[in-house]
Formats: sequence, structure tokens, C-alpha cells
Amino acid sequence: MQKYIIFTDLDGTLLNHEDYTYDEALPMLKWLQNHRIPVVFTTSKTRQECEILQEEMGLHDPFIVENGAAIYEGEKLLEVLGEPYEKIRQCTGTFKEQFSLLPFSAMSVEEVMERTGFSYLQAKMAKEREYSEPFLIRDERRLTELEVLAETMGLKILKGGRFYHCVGINQDKGEAVRRLKKRYPGYLSIGLGDNYNDVAMLDVVEVPILIPHHKGRYIEYERKGLIRAKHKGSLGWRESLEEVLHAG
Repeated sequence: MQKYIIFTDLDGTLLNHEDYTYDEALPMLKWLQNHRIPVVFTTSKTRQECEILQEEMGLHDPFIVENGAAIYEGEKLLEVLGEPYEKIRQCTGTFKEQFSLLPFSAMSVEEVMERTGFSYLQAKMAKEREYSEPFLIRDERRLTELEVLAETMGLKILKGGRFYHCVGINQDKGEAVRRLKKRYPGYLSIGLGDNYNDVAMLDVVEVPILIPHHKGRYIEYERKGLIRAKHKGSLGWRESLEEVLHAG
């Protein structure tokens, strides 16, 4: 019998963009648990955020944090691919004034709440970065210039659903997925994501599923065997997995 492993983005994919709920995915999450199919968060979120969500959903599988920066299994750190947070902050701090950046580290918990819709606890956990720095930039036309400068520091810029992310140049979701897949020989990998920072993950799984982003459109992405979910968020997540796994 074929074994499966699920690699999934969170915000805008398993979690609805507007309010971070996932009610429509609950039947599929239960089905996956009953069939012992691992569900691996592959996200820009922090370790603390993932731990809370795993507890809520009753999951105990490994998870990938901060855009492929590190792989955890419970409290155990399995691998680190990213750069230390101090190095990341040096970059955003150096270019903060020049590019009118607003990094997470410069935001209060209340400001993160306002810009994300998080609760106080969610915003506090989102600020507990270890390997990456989300930020806003006033003039996106200057992003290419910032990317070139970040690269000289051994870093790169990724685009997420709400923020840009400054991360280590050698990390991405795809490399983290590739490494974790080695721990699951014989498993068929399914990946679900909605944004450009998910592309590296979708590139390396056997079954890539593209979720429409929160505006109802798809990012520009093509590859052989790509499945396009019909709906955004947790509904599209559930329906596309039902189709692939013949569940429901």
C-alpha cells in the first residue's frame, strides 16, 4: 500500500488568510490522522507558533519553520539550514533607513496585531524569530536593489502573503523538504502552498498542489503534474487532498 506524507504551508493554505481559521480542513485533518499520514507544517511561522498549532490540531509530526530555516520534531531540533537571527537583523537594520523598511523587530506586539489580525499571544509568538525577519518596504520598486545588497551579506529576500522575509541565502522550503523526505523512504510526497515562497517546496514534491491566494487568483507557477485547487484557504486544502487521496 502506498504511503503518503503531506508538506503544507499554513497562512493562506491550511489556515484561511483573513482570520487564520481552518474549520473546513478539520474533516481531512482527522482522516489523515486516522490513516497515520504525516502532516508537516512547512511555513514562515516560528517554532512557538507551530507548536501551538500542532497541539490544537492534535499533530505530532516534524515541522519546518521560518521558510525552511530549521526542522523540528517536537522540541528536538533536527537540522538548521538558516542563518542566526543576529545576522538577519544586521541586514534589515543596516538598510532600514535607506529603503524605508519596517521589520518585525521594530514593531511592537500591538503593531504586529494590527497588521496581521493576530491575538496578543499570536503576535508575541510571531516576534520570537530565530532565523528570519519579516518586513515591509515602502517602495517595492526598490526591492531588486535591496535583494542585491542582501546577497552580498549571504542573505536573500522571499515574498510571503503579507510580508517580505529576509533569510539565509542557502535556505528555502524546498531544501528543507528534500532533507526531511530522506527520513520517509518510500513515501509519496504531496505539497500544498499558495505563494511564491512555496515554489521551492512545490518543485520537489511528487504531487504539487497550488492553492489560490487570498484574492482568489493563482501565482504565476507551472510544472508538470501541478494540481490547482478550486477554492482558496482551508476549503481548497481539504478538497484537493480529498481528490488526490480519494478520501471523504
